[in-house]
Amino acid sequence: MSMSFERYMVDMVQPMRDDLTRLGIEELRTPEEVAAKLPDAKGTALVVVNSVCGCAAGQCRPGVAQALANDLTPDHLFTVFAGQDKEATAKAREYFAPYPPSSPSIALMKDGELVHFIERHQIENRSAADIAADLTSAFERFCR
Repeated sequence: MSMSFERYMVDMVQPMRDDLTRLGIEELRTPEEVAAKLPDAKGTALVVVNSVCGCAAGQCRPGVAQALANDLTPDHLFTVFAGQDKEATAKAREYFAPYPPSSPSIALMKDGELVHFIERHQIENRSAADIAADLTSAFERFCR
């Protein structure tokens, strides 16, 4: 019995999804889910653009996990998966202007407006602890 490539990709990517959903982060898998959640999220919302790359595994997801261990965190936690849920990711990126598409990346929104953004180039050359400190600082500034 052979496994299809699609099934293989789903099985391979699921642990990468689980790294964030086990933290209580809600996956937005369709553009409709993104449109229903992001612009109307009252208070603060963290949006993690997840990815299969090494910097997502080594720095981004662990950095997010460390930051969410803080007392002060955003009101809403969302994620989209670049390269997997392409339409949902494209819709989420509409809210991140003027930043170009970047994955992984992390957005902090307040009342539907982007207030802090960490691009891939700010993830790939930093440690998870550095990313957590960056996020924690943004949480202190915007999540009160």
